[in-house]
Amino acid sequence: MDLPAAIIEAASNIDWYQVSEVIEDFGPVVQVIQHTWSHQSLMDIMNGSISVPDSVINDALEHRLSKEEYNIKTMTVASHENGKIDIKADTRKLGRIEFSCLIEDMVHNTDDSHLTFKVKERALKDHGLASWFFSRMSLSMVQDLFGKIEVEDIPTTIKGNRVTVDLKPVLENTELATTELRGHRLLDLFRVESATPHEGYITVQTKVDVPDDIKEMALNVLR
Repeated sequence: MDLPAAIIEAASNIDWYQVSEVIEDFGPVVQVIQHTWSHQSLMDIMNGSISVPDSVINDALEHRLSKEEYNIKTMTVASHENGKIDIKADTRKLGRIEFSCLIEDMVHNTDDSHLTFKVKERALKDHGLASWFFSRMSLSMVQDLFGKIEVEDIPTTIKGNRVTVDLKPVLENTELATTELRGHRLLDLFRVESATPHEGYITVQTKVDVPDDIKEMALNVLR
């Protein structure tokens, strides 16, 4: 069947080399987006709020800590309706440690990515009398006495019982940071403004600053 002359003329005016370049460049973006989000989760982020189950956080921690020989062997979190988070860690230096804390600040934007929480209760589970002292010392004093308990490549600042974890070095080494969609890094598609614990999950408040066509393009990848 012969094609209409108008279609043939339109096709002849297309720069097919440029089209092939766009498709080739877009391929890795599609893979990263599909690997990172579902359509619903990305829609939630763009609508300003996403709920992250504890199981997702704990799976990510397990994956992270299994890669290398860290001082922290395992770590799990449990969120609660009263706004508290319980953290359990098994460390090579101090054995099992348990914390109960409150999230004070969680931020992610193009300039800063960090999590700050205040520890309310803490315990050493394998050291008897030392646990009594541990529960009454500030974390900064514990760190002075026993050494750092952080994951080595994630900068952590401790002042009194307030802990700030710098997430930027970790995020900058992810595929989200090295993959762009029309000149926008996937890591910069959204900002995180706060986080609130509930029973079994954490609600993260987000804001998206990229143009509407970029939002729609990212969502279309997941349809």
